[in-house]
Amino acid sequence: MTKKTPPHPAAPQMASPTYRLASNDQDFIMGPSMRGVRFLLEFAKADEALRTWGVRSTIVVFGSARIQEDGSADHRRWYAAAREFGAIASKRGGAHLSARRERHNVICTGGGPGIMEAANRGAQDAGAPSIGLNITLPHEQYPNSYSTPELTFRFHYFAMRKMHFAMRANALVVFPGGFGTLDELFELLTLRQTDKSPPIPIVLFDQAYWHSIINFDALIAAGMIAKADLGLFHFAETPEEVWKCLTDGGLKPYEEPEWDDTPGDP
Repeated sequence: MTKKTPPHPAAPQMASPTYRLASNDQDFIMGPSMRGVRFLLEFAKADEALRTWGVRSTIVVFGSARIQEDGSADHRRWYAAAREFGAIASKRGGAHLSARRERHNVICTGGGPGIMEAANRGAQDAGAPSIGLNITLPHEQYPNSYSTPELTFRFHYFAMRKMHFAMRANALVVFPGGFGTLDELFELLTLRQTDKSPPIPIVLFDQAYWHSIINFDALIAAGMIAKADLGLFHFAETPEEVWKCLTDGGLKPYEEPEWDDTPGDP
C-alpha cells in the first residue's frame, strides 16, 4: 500500500497566484497595471533584434494591404513599382545580406500583404534583408512570406509600432492606400512639420492618386497648413524617380559590399 505524502503545510500559500514569480505570472503581466511594462517589452524586443542584425537605418514603405499583384491595372502597376523600388533601394542603399558592416536603408514595411509584400519581395529579389512590423488585429493578419523571418515582428500597440517605423527612418515612400496608410503618412508628416524628427525625404507615389483623395490646396486656402508645408514631400511616378527624389532629398547611398559566399547570418 502506497503511503500518501502529506500536503506541505504551506500548500495554500504556494498555490495562491500572489506566490507566483512575477515574470511567470501571465495574469499579472497581462493586467492593466503592467501596460507600461508591456509597452517597454515591445520596444526592447524589436530593438534588440534589429541591433543584432546591424540595422542602423531604414527606408520605410507604406501602402495599402488591399493592392494585389493580379488585381486591377492600377493595382498591378503599384505592386510592380513597389517591388522594383524595394530592389533598387536594397541594391543601392547598403542593406545587402553579404555586407560585413552596419546595414543602412533597410526596407521596412508593415509586414502584411499588398504594397508591404511587394516592397519586402523586392528586397528579397536583391538578396537583402527587410523588416516587417506586423500588428495584431481583431481579424487575423499574417505576415507576408518575403520579410526576413528574424526581422519579422508582431506588435499589440500601434504607438510602439509607429515609433519603430520612425526612429530609424532615413526616408519614407508612400504608395496609394486607405485609412491606415493615411494615418501613417500624416503621423510622419506631423513629426516633420513640428521638427520632432530629423529631416528626411518623403515621397508619394502616383501624384494623380494623391491629388484625387487629398485637396492640399484647400488646406492652404483654409489656413490649416502653410504653403511651405508642401515642401515636406515630393511626388514620383516611377521607382527610379522615387530613388532620385530620395537621394536629392539627402538620402545617403552606401557603397555595395564585396560579395562573398558567406551565408547572410547576423
